[in-house]
Amino acid sequence: MNERLFVVIPCAGIGQRAGAQLPKQYRMVAGHNLLYHTLAAFDACSELTQTLVVLAPNDAHFDPRRFSGLRFAVRRCGGDSRQASVLNGLKALAEFGARDHDWVLVHDAARAGIQPELIRALIRAVRDDPVGGIVALPLADTLKRQAPASEVAAGVALSLPSILRTEPRTQLWLAQTPQMFRLGMLRHALVRAQQEGHILTDEASAFEGLGHSPKLVQGSLRNFKVTYPDDFDIIEAILGRQKI
Repeated sequence: MNERLFVVIPCAGIGQRAGAQLPKQYRMVAGHNLLYHTLAAFDACSELTQTLVVLAPNDAHFDPRRFSGLRFAVRRCGGDSRQASVLNGLKALAEFGARDHDWVLVHDAARAGIQPELIRALIRAVRDDPVGGIVALPLADTLKRQAPASEVAAGVALSLPSILRTEPRTQLWLAQTPQMFRLGMLRHALVRAQQEGHILTDEASAFEGLGHSPKLVQGSLRNFKVTYPDDFDIIEAILGRQKI
């Protein structure tokens, strides 16, 4: 069976934590906006059949002239959550001939440090797997759990959260993207999660809820998600040293 590779990039968020009025995916970094760098990495993988960017219906910032030379399509079908945008993107891929047994890679627009080598490593690692898998990093930092308000001593007003305990980091991973699954299976998992009222922050969670165990593929520190204001200095330093 000829299994093709598709990509969905949800890009309907406004990035409030990035601290700017302009959505973070359109902020300039190393001569291009953040989304350009993300798309350039997927464009370099000729084995991908179609990359689809999912925008918010009212997105007034997307300018196709800023992406000249890159292969991708755009659909303004973003929803009010990440999982809604991904689900709408999966449905839109049918316009490009995508079938249930084809693979789809879902990637965050704000992970602009992604490289073609990492995309291909994920594809090689999980293409023969019955479920699929994700890019992730083993947790290296010490993990602290914040104490809930009820744990704070009565009558003591604190402006900062306090530590409840240290969590063991053994066998813990930081999920990244791309996350790669069969299109039909992913759509079913997302619809099921939606029906059950689950709010998901990644696609693997939908499969976990169905009892599946997606594979973990070693990711990269440079493939971090640009989220906070200081992150733009970091991604500028990374992307400023590479050629587009």
